[in-house]
Amino acid sequence: MLAVLRTFIVIVYSIFVCVFGCIYCLLSPRDPRHVATFSHLFGRLAPVFGLKVQLRKPKGAEHYPNAIYICNHQNNFDMITAANMLQPTTVTVGKTSLLWIPFFGLLYWLSGNLLIDRKNNIKAYSTIIDLVSQCKKKKISFWIFPEGTRSYGRGLLPFKIGAFYAAIEAGVPIIPVVVSNTHQKIKLNRLSNGISIVEMLTPIDTHQYTNQSVRKLATYCRALMLRKLDELNTEVDRKEDSFRKMRNLD
Repeated sequence: MLAVLRTFIVIVYSIFVCVFGCIYCLLSPRDPRHVATFSHLFGRLAPVFGLKVQLRKPKGAEHYPNAIYICNHQNNFDMITAANMLQPTTVTVGKTSLLWIPFFGLLYWLSGNLLIDRKNNIKAYSTIIDLVSQCKKKKISFWIFPEGTRSYGRGLLPFKIGAFYAAIEAGVPIIPVVVSNTHQKIKLNRLSNGISIVEMLTPIDTHQYTNQSVRKLATYCRALMLRKLDELNTEVDRKEDSFRKMRNLD
């Protein structure tokens, strides 16, 4: 019964946000300020799933300049965890197939996100070049999932190099964001689904890297994020074990 109720609330809420969002975005279509606004609205669904999301940002993160944010991509629940961390004037880079999702696809495009056709190397490269150009000319940052697909419990997958090439070309920092594990953790019929920690790391200066060391930068960032992911998962397990023990004592 709880799963049915949650599903109903999520569907109704999502349709409302998408319809309202499309109408709102038509007043200033593809304005990058829209993306964070509607991402945070979807992030408000976390309590509906019985999930507590803890956000951690470095001091002064609200004043960061243009950057490319990279984040681990686990499953569809990233919409209620990682989405909360999106900074103002940051747009995401997603697959063109997102356009075909009813209601959401139109909002995704109208709000200013960038679409990439990963099946077409020429078009994908053109999108990266456009990203670099916008980073240089506008006050805009980009959010990319460097794994290129959802991991579904397979850990942190190998990184594609597009995000790192773009950061080096645009001369902007890479800012990793790490989300603790949510794979098979959220059960729709369970009242409480614990906590998820989303942590933004400090910016990584890309000026010391060149086009010949893109892979080196990608490898460094992945190792950094992998260590942080292990730390966050350990912390979440410890906190949830402590909570269960306290509840059993009651």
